[in-house]
Amino acid sequence: MQEFEHLERPQVPALDEILGEPFNVLDDGFVRVVDYMGSDDSIVQAARVSYGKGTKKLRQDRGLIRYLLRHHHTTPLEMCEIKLHVRVPMDAWRQWIRHRTANVNEYSTRYSIAIDAVQRTLPGEWRMQATSNRQGSEGLAEEELGTHFTAQETELHELSRRVYIERIEAGVAREQARKDLPLATYTEAYWKIDLHNLLHFLYLRMESHAQYEIRAYAEVIGNEIVKRWCPVAWEAFMDYQFHGMELTSLDSRVIAAVAAGAHEKAIDIAIEEEILPPRGEKITRNMEREELEEKLRRLGMRIPWE
Repeated sequence: MQEFEHLERPQVPALDEILGEPFNVLDDGFVRVVDYMGSDDSIVQAARVSYGKGTKKLRQDRGLIRYLLRHHHTTPLEMCEIKLHVRVPMDAWRQWIRHRTANVNEYSTRYSIAIDAVQRTLPGEWRMQATSNRQGSEGLAEEELGTHFTAQETELHELSRRVYIERIEAGVAREQARKDLPLATYTEAYWKIDLHNLLHFLYLRMESHAQYEIRAYAEVIGNEIVKRWCPVAWEAFMDYQFHGMELTSLDSRVIAAVAAGAHEKAIDIAIEEEILPPRGEKITRNMEREELEEKLRRLGMRIPWE
């Protein structure tokens, strides 16, 4: 009969210390760890099953995990799972739930009374619509306008809750009584996800252009939870993905030309690829060109057409 080595459930003391403890987010939201499975060691163990025992001689654990992240080998990361309990405003939860790679069980207002909590906006927190991004914001409203909107918000929240409770007390079905509650109402859910898909979620939702509310949750999950849970994988993720830079073929050609001092050639490439208009014509907005310009800035290089 084949013998197997004795295996113990991976434990992460740094994560065990905060198990069940809520991290406050926004004015009345939170994230807390309910349970987890796996650790950095689990990633290494899974990788060595597929790569063979010889791998251990070639790389230490940290090097192997960094190799996996660097080359987008994601299956070993799926061996780690975490279950979170979150309280989040419904408008942010709409974005959250679009990530269809988790197991979810949400608080139901068909069975239970809606949570008596809404996200409130302080006078200095009203963001203005971005002119360059249809789904983003930039800058803040003036204080007088913000004070007006906050007063309106308070009145609206109080009215909607009063109407809701009146319907409930009159015997109206909960599934219908809830229909006029604002999207600022908090909901709660258990959210279980593997590390690979969690890192993808964090890559999108920690990004500076993500909506502030969901970004606040993502930053807590990443910096307060994942960093404790799988610190080596987290370090590699931040190095290679979050703070890394992807270059397209076009990016590489333009950057190579700029690095060689061939600025006119870089302009010719941009015109040929139609991210710049022909010489002499007005330069208009082009998202691909603007992304390339940001990469040039990060590399400390001159933008040749400016």
